[in-house]
Amino acid sequence: MSNSAVGLLTDPFLQLPTADSVRVAWFTEFAGKEHQVNYGQDLQQQVVAQSFKLSRMQEDQLSQVGEQKESGQVYQKPTPRDIWRHEAIVPNLTAGERLPYKVSSLDDQGKTITSREFTFTPAPLPGQPLKILLTSDHQLMPMTAANLQKVEETIGRLDAVFFAGDLQNVPDRASEWFDDLRGGAFFPCLQGRASYQIEKNGIKTTYRGGEIIQHTPLFAAIGNHEVMGQALPNLNLNEQFNDPRPQAAAAQLYATYAATINPQNDPQLRQRWLKNHSFNTDTVREILSFPENTVSNNPSSNLRTGGENYYAVSFGDIRLISLYVTNLWRTPDPQQRGRFQEKAADLEHPQDWGYGQMIFESIEPGSPQYQWLVQELNSPEFQLAKYKMVMFHHPPHSLGGNIVPPYTNPVQVIDRTPQGAITAVRYEYPQSQDYIIRDLLPLLEKAGVHLVLYGHTHIWNRFQSATGMNFLESSNVGNSYGAYTGEKTRPIPEKYSEKYVVTGNPNGLAPIVPTLAPIVENDQPLPYLSSNDITAFSIWDTATGLVSSYRFDTREPNAQVIKFDEFPFNDRKS
Repeated sequence: MSNSAVGLLTDPFLQLPTADSVRVAWFTEFAGKEHQVNYGQDLQQQVVAQSFKLSRMQEDQLSQVGEQKESGQVYQKPTPRDIWRHEAIVPNLTAGERLPYKVSSLDDQGKTITSREFTFTPAPLPGQPLKILLTSDHQLMPMTAANLQKVEETIGRLDAVFFAGDLQNVPDRASEWFDDLRGGAFFPCLQGRASYQIEKNGIKTTYRGGEIIQHTPLFAAIGNHEVMGQALPNLNLNEQFNDPRPQAAAAQLYATYAATINPQNDPQLRQRWLKNHSFNTDTVREILSFPENTVSNNPSSNLRTGGENYYAVSFGDIRLISLYVTNLWRTPDPQQRGRFQEKAADLEHPQDWGYGQMIFESIEPGSPQYQWLVQELNSPEFQLAKYKMVMFHHPPHSLGGNIVPPYTNPVQVIDRTPQGAITAVRYEYPQSQDYIIRDLLPLLEKAGVHLVLYGHTHIWNRFQSATGMNFLESSNVGNSYGAYTGEKTRPIPEKYSEKYVVTGNPNGLAPIVPTLAPIVENDQPLPYLSSNDITAFSIWDTATGLVSSYRFDTREPNAQVIKFDEFPFNDRKS
């Protein structure tokens, strides 16, 4: 990070291709001018980019960026960082034709800065064979750069990346997207510009990630790490991220102090205050381009169909639905402000309560997202698609820890003494009201969805329902929370009304043992991969209809990548 431009902050990357266009975006640390894309066989065709400054980018005392190699060396509090996004829509492209392109920006000193040459193509036609990376939970994890480097080395050119959430850790910390000193920021890893060193068994290996999204569009779902909490300047960015409040709680607080906060009753000030005292997805929505699609191309629909954190797109033979199904992660530690209780020291201070694992947007019947999904599943775009896929962040089936408690609104229980003093604030999660299991999956089963992709528990495992709908969690890039099988049990509270499942998949389906080369432990093949040494990635090849998963042991940098599992994408049973 510097005050004067020495280059583009990122390489260009691709977004939202259509039948005859594609969006090209990139970032700089200067406003500049004359931001443009040159493309075509002779790079003589040109289109001008539109630019804007990101509104919430900051660094703080915990950032590792620029001259700050240790906490607080440069930043003693959250400090704005000036970053601009530039995006051009390149028109009049021909389906199936891949063209070279490069981008350039004139910086504030009058110097033209030009990227390397990459390639793009518009959206594929039905019938065109595609290779798609299925991934999630990168979060600057230790094996992310190695994982993506092996994707590129093993598969070569991809056609898309489907990303089931948790792109980084703290969304408003700019360096986690662009230039974290540890070498594993989001864009460098997906653009082959990372420099992340892993030391295993005395051997140091530096991984660069993969040159992927310069040539390949990225489609992302919103995970819990794309949601920023309260924007309070007295908190560092980690604390802000970990301190969201329900919108109803923010509205109640606003109503109490509205005369002081907003004496002129300015509606924009009210909206801004409520957002800054609850939660928001502003940063990821500014960094990535999200579709503004309508259900079945019906402009008269009264549902919210554009500008949301959920969407549907057609891509070749695929209809992809991305849902906003994620909740706040809280620790299971019974001594902390956690998923099951408030911290003892906070009991008499409701302003410090965490409200358990609150859901950020409803998927219950009657909610806008649910109504939109019902219309989408009945649309001709979905019903006529050869391949039907849904992705969201929270797991419906998993051996991991974060699938417990159930995906439902926490029920607050306050225990008091006869004199009224609070002795405990607990949160129960009724298992019969799990919105994913009770409401969402029956819809997807009935609609004939072939695959549900998700993440959140940082492991690889997969499942299949009785009708043949496949479930895949492919998010093992480090910081694995473990698979809860055998004698390994999830940390859950005792003496609660709800009896949570301590081991295995709490929602019934048995995990599938990898079909080709499972990890073997105590002479038993494991139906999962949970490791901080072995990373996994999954590739969907629409030509064969197969989803293949590969693993790579970072303890052996010269080892081969091993294909360990494979299954047909659309083997639905009648």
